[in-house]
Amino acid sequence: MIADMENIPPRPLAIIKVGDTFDALRDRQGDFEHWVAAGLGATRLPVVVLDPRRGDTLPAPDTISGAVVTGSHAMVSHREPWSEATGAWLRQLVAHDTPVLGICFGHQLLADALGGEAGDRPGGLELGTVAIELTHEAAGDALLHDLPARFDAQMAHRQSALRLPASAVRLAGTALEPNQAFRIGRCAWGVQFHPEFDAEAMRGYVDLMAGPLHAEGQDAAALRERVAGTPTSAQLLGRFAHIAEEHDAAA
Repeated sequence: MIADMENIPPRPLAIIKVGDTFDALRDRQGDFEHWVAAGLGATRLPVVVLDPRRGDTLPAPDTISGAVVTGSHAMVSHREPWSEATGAWLRQLVAHDTPVLGICFGHQLLADALGGEAGDRPGGLELGTVAIELTHEAAGDALLHDLPARFDAQMAHRQSALRLPASAVRLAGTALEPNQAFRIGRCAWGVQFHPEFDAEAMRGYVDLMAGPLHAEGQDAAALRERVAGTPTSAQLLGRFAHIAEEHDAAA
């Protein structure tokens, strides 16, 4: 019997929750998975949240339309078992051309899992609103094409993708952080910045990290003053949802 394609339900878009925000922020604004889901927008795909830290099984590549790996206060270089298992799963997704978007920790984990290197950034902690510059390669990229060559994004990280995989295409950077975005394979992306953060979340991070910032000689009040909205960066989650929808429709 030939299946009725109109009655086949769409494959879910998975949010892989690998971290939690601060309690004070979660009480006011929800957690990482809520911010990501809001950014994905009104997608026709069902959205599921899976947490490998809690033992959730990561799905086979052909059973999902795509995956977003959240940020985390954990460190890729600590090689926790759940992190290593998630990295191995990401290799499967890339091999099957399943769309992936790794954010911050997810960006670093994707780079590390595919042969790059993640570790402490030489400049220490980076928080606040930062100007991102696209590379020439971004002009032909499915996720980043037609964005302004320079746009603001929210940043909150201590580790970075220090070295990209040999087959990766670098798509964005800054003077202090050259590997701000990359693509590997046909449709797996990592972004060091946070498209899911709004200005309120960013100010919350600066406030809650004022002590560590001060210890590193940084001016938290000045960073807070420079926090701004990042509407261009915020588009990326909705764009990724559209890519996942197209992937699901093509199956």
